[in-house]
Amino acid sequence: MPMTAIILAAGEGTRMRSRHPKVLHKLLDRPLVSWVTRAARMAGAERIIVVVGYGADEVRAHLSAEKDVECVEQTERLGTGHAARVAIEAAGVNAGPVVILNGDLPLISPETVRSFAEAVADGSHAAAILTMTPPDPFGYGRVELAGDGTVARIIEQKDCTDEQSAELLECNAGCYAFDGALLAGYIGEIGNDNAQHEYYLPDMVEILRDHGHATTIVHCEDHREALGVNSRIQLAELTAIARDRINEALMAEGVTMMDPATTWVGPDVTVGRDTVLGPMTMLWGKTSVGEECVLGPNTRLTNCTVADNVTLEETVGVDVTIEAGVTCGPRAYLRGGAHVLEGAHVGTHVEIKNSTIGRGSKVPHLSYIGDCTMGAGVNIGGGSITCNYDGVHKNRTTIGDNVFIGSDTMMVAPVSIGDGALVGASSCVTRDVPADALYLERAEQRIVEGYAARRLERLKKGEA
Repeated sequence: MPMTAIILAAGEGTRMRSRHPKVLHKLLDRPLVSWVTRAARMAGAERIIVVVGYGADEVRAHLSAEKDVECVEQTERLGTGHAARVAIEAAGVNAGPVVILNGDLPLISPETVRSFAEAVADGSHAAAILTMTPPDPFGYGRVELAGDGTVARIIEQKDCTDEQSAELLECNAGCYAFDGALLAGYIGEIGNDNAQHEYYLPDMVEILRDHGHATTIVHCEDHREALGVNSRIQLAELTAIARDRINEALMAEGVTMMDPATTWVGPDVTVGRDTVLGPMTMLWGKTSVGEECVLGPNTRLTNCTVADNVTLEETVGVDVTIEAGVTCGPRAYLRGGAHVLEGAHVGTHVEIKNSTIGRGSKVPHLSYIGDCTMGAGVNIGGGSITCNYDGVHKNRTTIGDNVFIGSDTMMVAPVSIGDGALVGASSCVTRDVPADALYLERAEQRIVEGYAARRLERLKKGEA
């Protein structure tokens, strides 16, 4: 039966001490809320509804990129029960399993979310509570089970006796799954007769029991899945857990990490066997790295495709494609759709933007290549620039195969340099260069013998 995921993301998160909503603080390469939507999506949720509140516009703007996510605003934040009711009424949820998750739960796995939904899918239970057994259970509500294994009640920490605190180790993680029809039918019975005058979702357990419906538990074998983020300290702790999980899985598949503690890889990244990741390497987004590569140290790639046998040292890449056998760096910057073809070399202090670097071509050092289509076997001398911006428009430079560009050359786009052409050092190319031609543009060199000595004498005498 189709599952609906409701993600509660309306809170401010005051302990974060931030101008931004808590759920938008990043763990590795994405905000907290997007870890939860990802888990729900991978678990097979047909609908993903996020309840927004504090900073609603900012959260909506971020989630707009996730086309399968619906946002519902809780204008008055009156508790978790009220948030769930707002989502149900606004989105028209009334059938199938409904999984309600917190938006600050980045480590929850798709498998756990799927198990959660399955616990109420067959009709044997009206609800399920996500539980865990942390090393230190103090502070968590305890779940008391009846003799048949269903939930008898939830006892908050402040209401636990010493005996209950010692014996009841099943802790409430604050996430719930419901039969959608029963949830929609009875959620209006949640009251606010409490110190905070709020509507609490756990009250649904007692309401459903009074109507003759049982609640079960889904236990997290790894309690860390159910850990939330309430402070920047906890954010750092959970980030380290996520990093270690991902790194351990990659190393088990044949990736070498010189220092796993300083290697950061996002959950959607793939890395091939026998690739080495150096210290301070960061791989984010949809990055894919092939086999037998050496990345780092100090390399950061976001949404990049890297083929086999590539070496990237101190390289930043964003939205680029790098083919097999490329070497790059140190201190290189590739961005904006750059495409570096097989066997090319991009060297020290080089920036490549929206350009194709041809097969076996070289841009060794101190150069900017922007909006350029470059052929194979090209050599770009140090300090050369494609002058692609005229103050209004970006213009392209086209360089043919086997072209030699001398050092300190300015190519003022739009301009084309034909196959096999030679451009002398310190030239400013403003006209198209034919194939196999020499282009040389320099002022006439002038030498005045003895001038420097005579000038110094005049200065000593006070003469102009």
